[in-house]
Amino acid sequence: MTLYVNLAELLGTRIENGFYRPGDRLPSVRALSVEHGVSLSTVQQAYRVLEDSGLALPKPKSGYFVPVSRAVPALPVIGRPAQRPVDISQWDQVLDLMRVKALPNLVQLGRGMPDVSSPTLRPLMRALGRISRDEQMPGLYYDSIQGNQTLREQVARLLLDSGCNLTANDLLITTGCHEALSASVRAICDPGDIVAVDSPSFFGAMQTLKGLGMKALEIPTDPVTGISLEALELALEQWPIKVIQLTPNCNNPLGYVMPENRKRALLTLAQRFDVAIIEDDVYGDLAFSYPRPRTIKSFDEDGRVLLCSSFSKTLAPGLRIGWVAPGRYLERVLHMKYIGTGSTAPQPQLAIAEFLEGGHYEPHLRRMRSQYQRGREQMIDWVMRYFPAGTRVSRPQGGFMLWVELAEDFDTLRLNRALLTKGVQIAVGSIFSASGKYRNCLRMNFAAKPSPEVENAVRTVGSTIKELIETI
Repeated sequence: MTLYVNLAELLGTRIENGFYRPGDRLPSVRALSVEHGVSLSTVQQAYRVLEDSGLALPKPKSGYFVPVSRAVPALPVIGRPAQRPVDISQWDQVLDLMRVKALPNLVQLGRGMPDVSSPTLRPLMRALGRISRDEQMPGLYYDSIQGNQTLREQVARLLLDSGCNLTANDLLITTGCHEALSASVRAICDPGDIVAVDSPSFFGAMQTLKGLGMKALEIPTDPVTGISLEALELALEQWPIKVIQLTPNCNNPLGYVMPENRKRALLTLAQRFDVAIIEDDVYGDLAFSYPRPRTIKSFDEDGRVLLCSSFSKTLAPGLRIGWVAPGRYLERVLHMKYIGTGSTAPQPQLAIAEFLEGGHYEPHLRRMRSQYQRGREQMIDWVMRYFPAGTRVSRPQGGFMLWVELAEDFDTLRLNRALLTKGVQIAVGSIFSASGKYRNCLRMNFAAKPSPEVENAVRTVGSTIKELIETI
């Protein structure tokens, strides 16, 4: 990553964490040049990045300032501890979200879809085309059940950035992260077992637990530091928990990055109670900070962490290529994959391997991180402008999902039904809970480049909320 991008990310993190407050004067170009040992032009480029992101405002002959208008909304509140494990519900609401087609007149703010229009994906499309035209037809044959060797080698190389020192033999290629999570759960748990989950939590993982006949124990989660270790410890003492499943980096839906010391403490808890950890890192490469955050897996010395991820959020979900590093559970996960889907489709594996080998992945990530960070700022600004006063909003540290909390008695199920008639879709908060909590919350996607169409959709959400409040 270039020097000016590194410097911009450092200053941006300081601004977002309150080190520099709205209205504060930022360090001068010359002072930063001396402090960081870089040229004046490098600092100027960094400030241009911050200016584009809405984090810095230039004033003639005065320098750069944090915009006074940059008011930061309150963060969502932390949920109450669960009293007991529960059977997972909400499938009908998840199905409603999945059934809505990508119609030309529908703005989908609810789906977990990255922006796939970037020109940095063109080498990948060329690779897919070339492989489909190959007379040897490599994409039409069965591949190894463990996955393409070259792709596994490239993924192992990528994982070095997250602190993991793994080999191709430590990895299994899966049909998306969803299969990685599912095979991991099935390898460890039996029907009726209890799985501790962060709350709110990714609805896909919870619906996997539901389908496998398991119970979820929701652990309160802080929008900045992640899953409550105190509540988790209490739950481990009270219940025979088999697995802890969570998304500690660029969490979906809250967007936080769990601090490194808490990741270590979580692993220590898992060792003490001898439980496995299934770590979903599907958004980890999209962290706005550099270097990208370490995974819990990177601290794992006894193989109890099963690291799951995919290219669905960084490249495109239609590729359906994920992976899992199952540690001590490798043979059991491999068996679960075999009886589930068998080998993964080879053509997208070959194309992604070529894309990675060609050095195209990092430039693509840099572009998308920058775009998503700008999208976050714009989406939060729109929410503050168009939603009712008192609305609480997450501060995602990566990815492209925003969690919004409305008044406690508000019903986002009713909101979504009203919005669909106006050509807008959101993700209702209740699907992110095993028991249907967070009915007053919603999740919105800010992956698309800001546009009048997206702004109008957010404005429609805000005005519809106000209309429904008046009828309560």
